[in-house]
This record gives sequence, structure tokens and C-alpha cells, in this order.
Amino acid sequence: MKIAVSGCLLGEQIRFDAGHKRERFITDELGKFAEFFSFCPEHLAFGTPRPTVRLVSVDGAVRVHSNKTGDDLTDALMQTSRDELDKLEHEPLCGIIFKSKSPSCGMNSAKLYLENGMSDGKEDGMFMALCRDRYPLLPMEEEGRLQDAWLRENFVMQLFAYDEFEQFKASNPKLNDLVRFHTVHKFMLQSKDDTLYRELGNIVGNREKFSLEVLMGMYELGFKTAISRKSSIKKTCNVLDHLSGFFKKELTKSEKETLHEQIDDYAHKLIPLIVPLSTIHLYAKKYDTHYLLDQTFLSPYPKTLALRSHIDGGK
Repeated sequence: MKIAVSGCLLGEQIRFDAGHKRERFITDELGKFAEFFSFCPEHLAFGTPRPTVRLVSVDGAVRVHSNKTGDDLTDALMQTSRDELDKLEHEPLCGIIFKSKSPSCGMNSAKLYLENGMSDGKEDGMFMALCRDRYPLLPMEEEGRLQDAWLRENFVMQLFAYDEFEQFKASNPKLNDLVRFHTVHKFMLQSKDDTLYRELGNIVGNREKFSLEVLMGMYELGFKTAISRKSSIKKTCNVLDHLSGFFKKELTKSEKETLHEQIDDYAHKLIPLIVPLSTIHLYAKKYDTHYLLDQTFLSPYPKTLALRSHIDGGK
């Protein structure tokens, strides 16, 4: 899996002050499962160290001005942003992680100023805006937002699901393979967007007798859109209730009560998601419930990332 990352987050000393902002979750945790492609349009445009720049609203357009001289540097940064984008287009990316608040890379977190120096809200950085237009379905986040356990878990789940689909697409699948792919992703998709899950089921059903190529295109759009949606405690609890229904004939009254108590405690943010999921996984193995054991939702990414072990991992 290849992820494009702002170079300073990888520890490269290319910030304006020749420092870095190494993010250890990215380098030390995600780095075990991904290859990184570094970018920094500001470093390419202005060198390191360099005077800082800001986004300025001028006659309704967003421009880039030097904080030191006030010079308009928009054209220079736009050129290197396009150069970096050209490089990305040659990489099999599964996601992009940007530096927050950056005039080039912030995801609606870069400060926007009026010409008189007053703040005018926040905006996408110049390079990030180009990426958003070029890759509307690609997983994207900034490291500042990844400090939120809920956003981090959603983003990582999206990353691995996106990569899994890309590998699936490259395997020259048949229609039966697409049906299987959809089946094992059922509960993950439902935890994201139940309506889209059902629409994807209709696509796989192929009642209109489309060619496999057309079906794959339709499914890819729906799948990548669905995995970009954020899970919620409510939607996840609905999935957990569905999963628990697979054992209603096998479990004792006490076991059922314990499981539903765990789901309820998760709903009230008393315990993390990993607790009811571990119980469900235990019963799935005990009763040899292959349908559940095959579900991506139970293990959407390597368990060593431990992203479901935090109470704040759900909203």
C-alpha cells in the first residue's frame, strides 16, 4: 500500500524553519504496512529555510502572499503544486496525508486572511485543493485531525478498504468474485452507509444485465463512496445487534444478556468497541460461523494498530 505524505510528517527537515513535524503514528505504526511517497510544494518553490507565506482573499480569489514582503507568490507555489501532483499521478496511491494548517497542504485548516490582515476563516491549502479535485474518492486526511481517535479509525479503515478494492480490481475478477467481495464487506459497508450498501447489492444482482466492466465501474464508485463515510456509534451498534443475532439459538440466556450489555455499554461510551467485537468473534469461532469469520468488519486492518481499543474511537 502506498500513501503520499507531507514530507515534514515523515521527519524530513523541510519546514520553513528547517525543522520537521514527524508524526510517529504515521512513520512507526502505518509505516509497518505502507510505503510512503513524500511531497512538499513549498520546499520546491521557495527552498528551506524560507519566509512564511499566507493565503489571502483578493477580489474573491485565494492568493499566496509572503508574510515578510507581502509579495504575491501564487504562481510559484501553483507551479510546484502542479509538479507534485504530476508526480503523484504516476504512483498507485491508496491515500494522502497532509500537514494541517499549511497554506499549501491544510485540509480546510489553512488560515485565510483579508488584504487588511484580518482573518477571513479557513481554506484548503493550494496543493490540497488540487488533490481534492483530482482524487475525489481517494482517502485523504491531515495529521491534526488524526489526533482524534474516531477520525483516525475511520481513515485507517478507509485506507485498507481502498487498498483491498484496488488489489481485487487488479485480480481480473469474475462476477462471482464481485458477489463474494460484496458479501464479505457487508457489515463494514452497513457501518458506513446502509443505503449505499443496499444500492451496491442491487448492482451486484445485475438485474439490468450490464457487462462486467460496467458493473465494476458502478460498484467501484459506490464502494469507494461508501467507505469514505464516517461510522457512528448508532450505526455500529446496529451492526453489532445484527451480528449477535447469528448466535441467538446457541447462547444461553446469561450469555445473551452479557453480550447485549456489552453492546449497550459501548453505545454509552463506557467500554471500547473491541470488547463486544471480541465476544462476537469468540462465539463465531466457537460455533464455526464462517459467514461472520469472513467479514471484513471484524478485522478491517491489522489488529496491532489497536484503533478500536479507545473509548473515544466512536461518535
